[in-house]
Amino acid sequence: MPFVFEDYVLDQERRELTLRGHVVAVGPQVFDLLLQLVSNRDRVVSKDDLLNAVWSGRIVSESTITSHINAVRKAIGDTGEEQRLVRTVPRKGYRFVGEIKVDEIGEARQPDIEEPTPEDLKQTPPPTLVLPDKPSITVLPFQNLSGDPEQEYFADGMVEDIIAALSRIRWLFVIARNSSFTYKGRDVDVQGVGQTLGVRYVLEGSVRKSGNKIRITGQLIDATTGTHIWAERFEGMLHDIFELQDQIAENVVGAIAPQLERAEIERAKRKPTESLDAYDYYLRGMAKLHNGTREAIEEALPLFYKAIELDPEFASAYGMAAWCHFWRKLNGWMTDRPQEIAEGARLARLAVELGRDDAVALTRGGHALAHLAGDVDGGIALLDRARLLNPNLAPAWFLGGILRALRGEADAAIKDLTHAVRLSPLDPEMFRMQVGMALAHFFAGRFDPASDWAEKALRNLPCLLASVALIAASHALSGRMDKAKQAMQRLHELDPSLRVSNLKDWLPIQRSEDLKRFADGLRLAGLPE
Repeated sequence: MPFVFEDYVLDQERRELTLRGHVVAVGPQVFDLLLQLVSNRDRVVSKDDLLNAVWSGRIVSESTITSHINAVRKAIGDTGEEQRLVRTVPRKGYRFVGEIKVDEIGEARQPDIEEPTPEDLKQTPPPTLVLPDKPSITVLPFQNLSGDPEQEYFADGMVEDIIAALSRIRWLFVIARNSSFTYKGRDVDVQGVGQTLGVRYVLEGSVRKSGNKIRITGQLIDATTGTHIWAERFEGMLHDIFELQDQIAENVVGAIAPQLERAEIERAKRKPTESLDAYDYYLRGMAKLHNGTREAIEEALPLFYKAIELDPEFASAYGMAAWCHFWRKLNGWMTDRPQEIAEGARLARLAVELGRDDAVALTRGGHALAHLAGDVDGGIALLDRARLLNPNLAPAWFLGGILRALRGEADAAIKDLTHAVRLSPLDPEMFRMQVGMALAHFFAGRFDPASDWAEKALRNLPCLLASVALIAASHALSGRMDKAKQAMQRLHELDPSLRVSNLKDWLPIQRSEDLKRFADGLRLAGLPE
């Protein structure tokens, strides 16, 4: 039965919290926590009770429980200072102290509220919903500017595909299609939409047909400020309208997901350090990780550890921490190599265990495992699962492409890497896609494109050891010894310990012929045995 308190209704069957008829956006664990407190309002609910009911008995930190209690209070208009509805009982637990209204037959009923007049409805704006504790977005129906009713179905289908694709991103809260489509055919105020639906971001767009061509425009707006974050135009031919619909939906999602992440990173940077939560630390770590330098990774790693400390089930944070250890190994930055490899592998395994349905955790954790534990086949399997969970996640494609290159599947690797570039053409990690292309071409025996791609990657990240090694080997095997020697001098400066004999420990190259070709090129360029 629904629980009614003040102007709120908590509906267990619909898993919905509403304020005067408007849905309040809350995460599933926050909903479960509130439900547990309301259901047991006649007693103090202990930490163990909450662990069993909300986290299925798994151990989580005190700070995780506290942050979820704070989210519950925020959702129902309460605070830790006021404790009007949820009271903290020191060393005991928590208790819901609000009055639940029940009628004579024991069913919860709506509180007595005067019915608003039509004039009231005109004058009183809908309540502003509390923003969820993760990025939130609604996709409004695209405007049909063609005057062609046939394009209405095309536009609606494309928006539905975009909503479905965004819903696969675990770190994103996406408003359901039925709610967003209530705005179809209406003039909207984006900031008002954000307040009514309780979201930070709004994606809107239009469709225009001209002859056999169709043009789609989209723009992403921060509804809290009205700021435009991203805008793009897509064009295609109508001969296969369903393929075009899928392609545009994929491109839109691939383009806006990195923009959303960047916007959230900037928002986290502006927060005072005393108010940061696990997700904020994670975002700050991501900002450093995209940089790729030694100093940036040294700053990113403790941020990911802090996110894990605040939320011990944060699978993506484990994956990124593992990724930092892998990146230190790849670039010769480890100080205690055996210990750091073991720690990175431990974090990677936790990432994929905790994140079986988390595409980001599987992607970063799986790729780190392939390098740190040498399990390239297992890494590819994990990244393939990540791509099933979120087909629009560019890192799942380019990191999978790199692993396929290391397994000797050059053509498949290039196909995956090309798709990643199409999904995220302005990606801050473009240098990883470029070094992946260099690897694939090198193992395929195409040394000129290999050196070209490696040089592109090196221009984006001058400390990238793998790029320098590929440049040296490619030039040497092409007979350009001056360039090969020059690259080898740079390679020795970046990692004096690298030898022909330890190449297998450095990169998990799977085919003996690929390892031999790499060793021959580097030996010819002057790498010591």
